[in-house]
Amino acid sequence: MADKKVIKANLKMRIPAGKASAAPPVGSTLGQYGVNMMDFITPFNDQTKEMKGVLTAHITIYDDRSMDFRVVSEAVDEQIRAKLNIQKGSGKPNTEKIAKKLSDADLTAIAENKAKDMNTDDIDAVKKMVAGTARSMGVEIG
Repeated sequence: MADKKVIKANLKMRIPAGKASAAPPVGSTLGQYGVNMMDFITPFNDQTKEMKGVLTAHITIYDDRSMDFRVVSEAVDEQIRAKLNIQKGSGKPNTEKIAKKLSDADLTAIAENKAKDMNTDDIDAVKKMVAGTARSMGVEIG
């Protein structure tokens, strides 16, 4: 039975799809762990060249300076902002609402896009998660 690798660090980085480079944040973050950054940059760019938006990369760095990573699609709040064409959510979501509403069709589209990254296959459950994010941004559903 093979020994398990010892995990040195778990990182999350938000990187534009297909545009990872040795410049910060990728180069400086991976460099401090002594990892060859090109072992991340090339596979990341190849894997995400067809995607769009800013993606989240979950990177696991091991003690032997090897790494694994997985890519999660664009964040829900960014998808909501893109659908409504707004710059940011409300600073006081309980009292000040955004003038635009998120339609049920838009809610479903975002939920279907995000479902592959969630730990459930139930679209209704994912829709509830997306609706919660929208409410926390001051966006009404309707």
